[in-house]
Amino acid sequence: MRKSGVPYFSQWETPGMTLPVLAKGSQALLGDPLWHRSGAGTIEEYALWAVNVCGMACLKMILAARGEILPTLELARACTSYGGYVVNEIDDSIKGLIYAPFVRFVSERFGLRAETMTGVDASAIPELLSKRRFFIASVNSGIRWPEREPPSKGGHLVLVTSASTESIRFHNPSGHDEASQADVTLPLSVFDRFFANRGISVDA
Repeated sequence: MRKSGVPYFSQWETPGMTLPVLAKGSQALLGDPLWHRSGAGTIEEYALWAVNVCGMACLKMILAARGEILPTLELARACTSYGGYVVNEIDDSIKGLIYAPFVRFVSERFGLRAETMTGVDASAIPELLSKRRFFIASVNSGIRWPEREPPSKGGHLVLVTSASTESIRFHNPSGHDEASQADVTLPLSVFDRFFANRGISVDA
């Protein structure tokens, strides 16, 4: 497959932070020198949110494809105001991305046509992409290592930009190196091992 032409953004401001985060958790992000680009008010706010914003990174890429580049945390705050994230201030936990409020958010704020999709077979993704340009797919984050067997499906979001009956191409906001970040191409059968059969179709 050719390259998508869709700009790539990591959910970390420094894309190389994935392995430190896997080793040390969100505390590793306190060492991200580019944190201020996220739109966070403090580095602590950035570290709290960045591990939760794979969906906002996907949205950022969709908007960038039409020439709009917005800070990831600015998107996350706006999405939260619609209920797309639920923040528990007692234990600093964040629940989300919650699909239905996200769909309403992107429709009202950006004029994007979006739809929550469940029960989606991997083999149906090419047809979905013939109707809408993007599919934000729920996969296991271990998809960065496609040769490994995932312990479960879902929990992480990637931006699918094209698919055929044999293969699929996507941007992964938490890829750990160039090969696992932008325009990752996998056999559809491999992708299916990680795919939770749900996501959000989006037309920019």
